[in-house]
Amino acid sequence: MKKPEKKIPVTVIKGSVSVPDRLRTLNRKERHAVLATDAQGQPYTSLVAYALTPDGQGVLFATPRSTRKYKNVIANNRVSLLIDTRSNTDRGYMQSESLTMLGEAHPVRKGAKWISLAEILIKKHPRLAEFVRSPETALIYVEMMHCVHVTQFQTVSEWHKETSRS
Repeated sequence: MKKPEKKIPVTVIKGSVSVPDRLRTLNRKERHAVLATDAQGQPYTSLVAYALTPDGQGVLFATPRSTRKYKNVIANNRVSLLIDTRSNTDRGYMQSESLTMLGEAHPVRKGAKWISLAEILIKKHPRLAEFVRSPETALIYVEMMHCVHVTQFQTVSEWHKETSRS
């Protein structure tokens, strides 16, 4: 017998999930995020391969310095990243989850810190090792300030850096 589908809610429901825990889980399951930058006052989105830092406070991605996303980050370091589990089916409305991270993006300078952060990204995306290590590529660290997790269409949980103890 087919299980009845949950009705899609029409109002926002306050969630209670641990956003840092969901972020760690999504980091294990999902390989890509949508990066949103500011392109001279116009939103600009890009797909990036990302990795969460072990302390859970930042996200890494790499991009050639010649790209729009890099130029946008240099011009305005306030960015957003979206990770999601959508399935592109009607069932996906209630089963999918998304996590939006708002933060400040900073290119990482070559040195010991760059090496350790690059290895985090490469460990998750080994096929990108040559790309990440290329002199043409910038390693970007996004310091997370605020995260919004949405599941079951409108169940919303939030995390703020200022109040977090995780």
